[in-house]
Amino acid sequence: MSNILDKINGPSDVKGLSQDELAELCSELRELLVGKVSENGGHLASNLGVVELTVALHRVFDSPKDKLIWDVGHQSYVHKLLTGRREQFTSLRQYQGLSGFPDRDESPHDAFTTGHGGTSISAALGMTLARDRAGDDHHVVAVIGDGCLTCGMTYEALNHAGHLGTRLIVVLNDNGMSISPTVGAIARRLNVVRTTRGYIRAKKQTNRLLSLLPGGKRLQGALRRLREGVKAVLMPTMMWEQLGFTYLGPIDGHNTAELEIVLTQAKNYYKPVIVHVLTKKGKGYKPAEDNPTRFHGLSPRGEGLGTIPTYSQVFARTVGGLLRDNPKVVVISAAMVEGNSLSSLVKEFPQRIYDVGISEQHAVTLAAGLATQGFIPIVAIYSTFLQRAFDQVLHDVCLPDLPVIFALDRSGIVGEDGKTHQGMFDLSYLRLMPNMIVCAPKDGNELQDLLYTATNAEHTMAIRYPRGPGPDMPLAAKLHQLPIGKAEMMKQGEDIVIIGIGSTVMPSLEAAEHLALRGIDAMVINARFAKPLDTELILDVASHTKKMVIVEENALSGGFGAAVLELLEQAGASDVKVKRLGIPDEFVTHGKQDFLRSLYHLDALGIAKECVDFLAHIQTEAEREFHTAMPQ
Repeated sequence: MSNILDKINGPSDVKGLSQDELAELCSELRELLVGKVSENGGHLASNLGVVELTVALHRVFDSPKDKLIWDVGHQSYVHKLLTGRREQFTSLRQYQGLSGFPDRDESPHDAFTTGHGGTSISAALGMTLARDRAGDDHHVVAVIGDGCLTCGMTYEALNHAGHLGTRLIVVLNDNGMSISPTVGAIARRLNVVRTTRGYIRAKKQTNRLLSLLPGGKRLQGALRRLREGVKAVLMPTMMWEQLGFTYLGPIDGHNTAELEIVLTQAKNYYKPVIVHVLTKKGKGYKPAEDNPTRFHGLSPRGEGLGTIPTYSQVFARTVGGLLRDNPKVVVISAAMVEGNSLSSLVKEFPQRIYDVGISEQHAVTLAAGLATQGFIPIVAIYSTFLQRAFDQVLHDVCLPDLPVIFALDRSGIVGEDGKTHQGMFDLSYLRLMPNMIVCAPKDGNELQDLLYTATNAEHTMAIRYPRGPGPDMPLAAKLHQLPIGKAEMMKQGEDIVIIGIGSTVMPSLEAAEHLALRGIDAMVINARFAKPLDTELILDVASHTKKMVIVEENALSGGFGAAVLELLEQAGASDVKVKRLGIPDEFVTHGKQDFLRSLYHLDALGIAKECVDFLAHIQTEAEREFHTAMPQ
């Protein structure tokens, strides 16, 4: 007997299934998700939780004519499976395979390319306005998790949508989680609904009982009016209605029949509608149900089994010591307590680690407020997410030169999460800000020392470090104050200078070994700081060899190499030949970290090859100039 899923080649194939077939389809979808995500890595619990919801959406709406926008988008795997990408699903998050997020370049069913939270309602509202201006009549649906109700942008969009009153459907997928449990006052209000799931069961049972009694329909009507009055008190309807939305719910998010009824009802409103759906993250797979945070995102099978601590773990261990030693140190996380390895510290320091939810702008200005009162805030945030708070960093922190520390996890090439998550731009966008110190450690020990240095810097300081483990070496028990703006000579050499920063330092040192086998004597410098630069050392070695290769895991535009070029220009060192290695003017797709580093020549062999080619080019250019200067 063939599987039902094998017959689903597009959304239209879902529409004709019976309820029994739908139940089987949902079971098959979960089985496939558990198998493939466990193998390739990716977001598991969030996708298991939206199986029935996704099926119902595709039965009620007509994608791609109707627009389905997934907030964050990490829960769109089922959507991909139902929209003609089942055969490609084994390539999920692999280089040149399916993205782990919606991607307009991948399918017309992906209405919006996204990977950050809180964007769906703004994008959906834009699409509704375009629809209305064009005189079209299709539906626009934004599916947003309750975790994204911590985003300020979400409320900006809700406020505008309610003001305009145009036809828009917002499905609130309420599972009480983002990655970790959702924080905040709104989450507490929604929890009233989650803790009264008995209300939904009781409603069904009572209606069935009354239908069997004489005058049951009249009793049902009276009960419905009573129930609506009680619901107005218990349920969080008032907020949505004050914003201009009609509230429908709460709905059992794992009951396709009930979902279809309410989603169909929502289609008939010609104003903004909120459909409140209750789901269980990890549904149908007990390990994920019991521990949805652990199963939110999985690494590919076989990864994460090493004994070398990751940079995130080194960060957390160091921060633990700083919290114990200095009562002025506090930590702020934007819904990334788990990702930043801070979970155990939250238990030890519940009053000094603040999880503000998916609210990066608020996190930064909250830190600024704390810093004005003598505290030393550490903002633990992924590089890609700090982009969302650019103005707050510049205006609220750098302008008054407040001692806020930005710990930028997942900087550089992140890997399988792809172009929405690669941390390629922090050196560029932070370096341009006055009063900002920008640095990157070459290993775990240097990360420890830079964190300690930052707590004593009395200035704004950003420390960027990559995803995954660093070089295999014991971590020092004692922390050291490092001189700000001073680089480190790693290896002397006469023929060429390689300057690396952060994750490129050790590959640069290894590249020097490869070059030595070719008879090329390379000097290697650990820059440590992208701002301020060690101008004395850089200018000295530049004048010594006149040949310099700069290596960074960052966009070349405005990055560390650009800073060195600016320095050489200011010093009038026009005779120094410079080659910059980094990320060209493009977004980096998904794929394994090591493969992508090799692709961009940021591994040891790639750096060595670029140095050889660079020296050969200089030699050829010198010979050409010599022959040009010779008398004919």
